Amino acid sequence: MALEIVRIPVLSDNYVWLVHEPESGETMAVDPAVAEPVLDEAQARGWTITQIWNTHWHPDHTGGNAAIKEATGCTITGPAAEAERIPTLDRKVAEGDSVSLGIVNAQVLDVPAHTAGHIAFHFPTERVAFVGDTLFAMGCGRLFEGTAEQMYSNMRKLEALGDETRIYCAHEYTQSNGRFALTVEPDNSALVSRMEKVNAMREAGEPTVPTTIALERATNPFMRAASVAELAARRAAKDAA
Repeated sequence: MALEIVRIPVLSDNYVWLVHEPESGETMAVDPAVAEPVLDEAQARGWTITQIWNTHWHPDHTGGNAAIKEATGCTITGPAAEAERIPTLDRKVAEGDSVSLGIVNAQVLDVPAHTAGHIAFHFPTERVAFVGDTLFAMGCGRLFEGTAEQMYSNMRKLEALGDETRIYCAHEYTQSNGRFALTVEPDNSALVSRMEKVNAMREAGEPTVPTTIALERATNPFMRAASVAELAARRAAKDAA
């Protein structure tokens, strides 16, 4: 793998991902909620942040943009459809665009529903995707600005990235997502087994992400929903839980 990916826990349950491409020396922060821990982690590793990539406009994904840019002069890339809500953007992208970190290229995917212009970044050669709040371990984002039909389409689009693709989401929601998943599929042996491992990891204070498409196909009630209506019903039930 050509990229070094570092997890930075911030706020109550957010993860900022610091991504380093050694050949060029470029370093990128994905969805920096806050600046200081991200700058500190980069400095501790001798890395200079040259880019920020935002998946959507929510403040717990963009709150560190301005201070990191002021400190480093980095370039900020994010969703064209949400540019008015992310005033720090330098480059506006949408599906079909490609972005690069040093010698490694990523494809931009449109994955609206959590927010109207939400995007994801997929590195095909690395089998890595940064998905913001669209797909979580055993969950998906709330439908704040979009529809169940859009989220169902997102699940198909992300599923198509392939079983080995590692999914870097932005929150540690796995345990609560898994509890809900068990109410949907209590007899899913893969899910029961996964939750035993997740509970042990959380008890030990360990993170449970990244995940993989294979794991989500086996245990995620939203990716496993057989129709838009089923996904909508599951999302409504999770929201009410």
